[in-house]
Amino acid sequence: MINRVLIRIKVVQLLYSYLLSQEEFKIATLQDNPSRDRKYGYGLYLDLLLLVLELSGFDTTNGRAQSLLHGLTLNKHINKNQLAKALNDIDAIRELILLDKGNTRQFSDIAADIYKAIPELPAYKSYAKIKKPLMKDDVTLWLSIITNLFEKNEAMINSCRRNEQFTINGFSQGIEMLKATLSDYSDNSSLLHSSRAALDKALNKAYELYNGLLMLIPEITQAQAERLERAKEKYYPTDEDLHPDTRFIDNKFARAIAENESLCDYVEKTKMNWETDVNLIESLREAVVESDDYKAYMSIKGETTFEQDVDLWRNLFKNIILPSDELADTLESKSIYWNDDLHVMGTFVLKTIRRFAQSPDGGIGITPLPQFKDREDSDFGPELFMNVVNHYEEYKTLVEQYVNTTRWDAERLAFMDIVIMVTAIAEIINYPAIPIAVSLNEYIEIANAYSTPRSGQFINGILYSVINHLREEGRLLTK
Repeated sequence: MINRVLIRIKVVQLLYSYLLSQEEFKIATLQDNPSRDRKYGYGLYLDLLLLVLELSGFDTTNGRAQSLLHGLTLNKHINKNQLAKALNDIDAIRELILLDKGNTRQFSDIAADIYKAIPELPAYKSYAKIKKPLMKDDVTLWLSIITNLFEKNEAMINSCRRNEQFTINGFSQGIEMLKATLSDYSDNSSLLHSSRAALDKALNKAYELYNGLLMLIPEITQAQAERLERAKEKYYPTDEDLHPDTRFIDNKFARAIAENESLCDYVEKTKMNWETDVNLIESLREAVVESDDYKAYMSIKGETTFEQDVDLWRNLFKNIILPSDELADTLESKSIYWNDDLHVMGTFVLKTIRRFAQSPDGGIGITPLPQFKDREDSDFGPELFMNVVNHYEEYKTLVEQYVNTTRWDAERLAFMDIVIMVTAIAEIINYPAIPIAVSLNEYIEIANAYSTPRSGQFINGILYSVINHLREEGRLLTK
């Protein structure tokens, strides 16, 4: 019952958090009053970052000088790979290039030899066999290049010695800073694991909310029953206090929910309850008994039918419970996920109530909806998440290719827009059974809800261009 609408939302939300932390390499900064070693090491670190870009086929002189690779046949495996593209996109690196603050010319006499030696590294030979390298593969390769062809290369050290500020400790520090920058980017296995776990948790919490909302029915009923009992203990109870109308607390649907075996098993397993939320339950109870729906129900002549009992709670959920500000505040305090989930889960609660209403035997045998419709839905979220993670740069390039540069700056796109579009592309490419129009509409709705006011229209235009491009390439067979 956690449908793909909610799954898409959760995937986009968790991808946003994960990719935001992975969007850039973290460039080191120079501390105040650095030692001579540190000062030289930091300058070398920045120059080596630019050298990585030069060896990856990028111009780090902004056209002011000839490429260090001039005259060489470019290596298709490392030329402008994902790592280099990510480095080249960093504002701090672009500033170094634009303001000519780097000095890769110090490596001009050794760059060609380093470049020619790269294919001889065991790490490169393994890398070249990978059909579609991921960012972590790029980082592994470059860490090997740095270790073997920068750090342990006498020719590299001798080139650096020409700088009068050179120190061997500074050289080592510069190398270590470079390694740390790349390693910090690639050392995301724990972050990826926690993000995937967070996705599972978010979906589990959504299902917990669904069951919790159903449990509000017996909780509110019990609160009213206790209220009626306390009224009997007044010093001067009225006849109404002593002989209250118990129609509401005897509601057959409320009893069916309270005694539902599947729901009780779930509550016992997860310990989901509202025991500590006395103020919420009392606030909802008061709102219920003061409502027109309650008053109309209590005025029915004779014994109510099971259908009438169900109708009461359907109306109370629609008109009183789901719109409650007190409920929203409580949900926000209990889980970061629940306010976003309330609308969708509320819809499924109403659907469940309708299922009980249609039962010929008073709800016997009716169970709450399962967490997922089937295994395909259960796998959809995790698979979509990993599809985006593994192909993020590829899909992002498709997006940037169709940004109208006369109206939009690719560098200034809202990051949420990028995440939404790459997720949409991942779904369109990898799930041909889902109609493209369905995917488009869903992600445009997500953009309208979670990004900027103009995002929906903008994303619609870009995705249509990407879809046409993919069709021309034969990568899309669906309509």
